[in-house]
Amino acid sequence: MQFFKKFKGIIEASQKDENAPKVTAIIVAAGRGERMGIEGSKQFLPICEIPMIALTLSAFESSSLVSEVVVVTRSEYIIAVADIVREYGFSKVLRIVKGGETRQQSAASGLKVVDWPVDYLAVHDGARPLITPECIDKVIEAAFENKVTAAAVKLKDTVKIVDDDGFVLSTPDRRNLWAVQTPQVIEAQLYRAALEKAEKEGADYTDDCQLCESMNERVKLVESEYTNIKVTTSDDISVAEAIFRLRGDTF
Repeated sequence: MQFFKKFKGIIEASQKDENAPKVTAIIVAAGRGERMGIEGSKQFLPICEIPMIALTLSAFESSSLVSEVVVVTRSEYIIAVADIVREYGFSKVLRIVKGGETRQQSAASGLKVVDWPVDYLAVHDGARPLITPECIDKVIEAAFENKVTAAAVKLKDTVKIVDDDGFVLSTPDRRNLWAVQTPQVIEAQLYRAALEKAEKEGADYTDDCQLCESMNERVKLVESEYTNIKVTTSDDISVAEAIFRLRGDTF
């Protein structure tokens, strides 16, 4: 298996310092495929004949800063994910666990099996298969200085705030609007404390950074790539395949 050829040898070349922070990635892949109009999990849908989850895991396998990977999926797909891990030789994947009914619950399931001690957690959507090792490492490096970071891109379109009837109420300044992606990287102890706080308060967030915002922590956005799309609808498959081919990535 050889993916992201331009990153070949990046791990060996970096020779990570023994004192470098330990980073564990939690790949959240426990969602259903309702919006795709399919039964089962979209994580196994092919992107240029490669399972989506395999593309996602390949990027984290090639990251120079990620030490270990935990995959969170639905219970009925644990064996299928394990088969993909073996087939493609993903050596960093140490745990595959059952997720919850919401994203936050799934991330919490992944946190429970993390091999402590760990310094930072990089939480990523399994349905963002076009993330690159470069982007992953860029967001992680920013977290070493800022505690909480997230991949994001500046909005290109003008955004309108509307009322319940669809009439425009206001137009926020586009210069201050970003679309947040993943990975989102958080200091491990902070993330654990934020999850515990949310669970006690009965809060359930759709975004990991929201957990930290609830702790009054500042979140640093790191400029990502517009190609780091989340595959949500059937149209996204065609877009992802076009990006994959244009980038010239091979498996």
